[in-house]
Amino acid sequence: MSLLPTTEPGRECPLCERLVAFRQHWRAREPGWHNAPVPSFGASAARLLIVGLAPGLQGANRTGRPFTGDWAGDLLYETLGDFGFATGTYDERPDDGLELVDCRITNAVRCVPPENKPTGGEIATCRPFLTRTVEEMGGLQVILALGKIGHDSVVTALGERPARYRFAHHARHSIGKFVLIDSYHCSRYNTNTGRLTTEMFREVFRTIRTLLPA
Repeated sequence: MSLLPTTEPGRECPLCERLVAFRQHWRAREPGWHNAPVPSFGASAARLLIVGLAPGLQGANRTGRPFTGDWAGDLLYETLGDFGFATGTYDERPDDGLELVDCRITNAVRCVPPENKPTGGEIATCRPFLTRTVEEMGGLQVILALGKIGHDSVVTALGERPARYRFAHHARHSIGKFVLIDSYHCSRYNTNTGRLTTEMFREVFRTIRTLLPA
């Protein structure tokens, strides 16, 4: 049983000194931005949980909603809409009216890290919030990990060792009652370099849809 009383860290979460300093720096520089831990998006009753790395500086850290305001969100939310996991129009704003359907999105690390690179200690410190997110999702069946850090954090949160479940694009793992599916992260870098194509990403969601019929 988790000792954390809530699923989400508070706005003034003090747990990671480096991330606190980075938040405070950007609050002073951009006071109109969110500049705080970014909460999960979507209903806890969802069967699908998507786990990314961390908020992007000018994406979720600015807007306050996961994957909102950067290229990764453009690809993710378009794909979610095409496969029936989202309704409405994504317009890179948290008030654009977009709604998730049977899907929830969170990050392994809830605060933006410098250079988008959280330390191992920061990932471990934030992991209990991921554990609580999973615990409160009573109907959860499938977890999609975007990138190796997300994969490793999910596996650890589920009480297993990442060495037993190797990350690979479109890999499928059974861990307890959950199916964990991996994808390369839908970042601009991965798509620009061809490491992840739109079709590769869509193929992952075709697999998810076979597991979670609409």
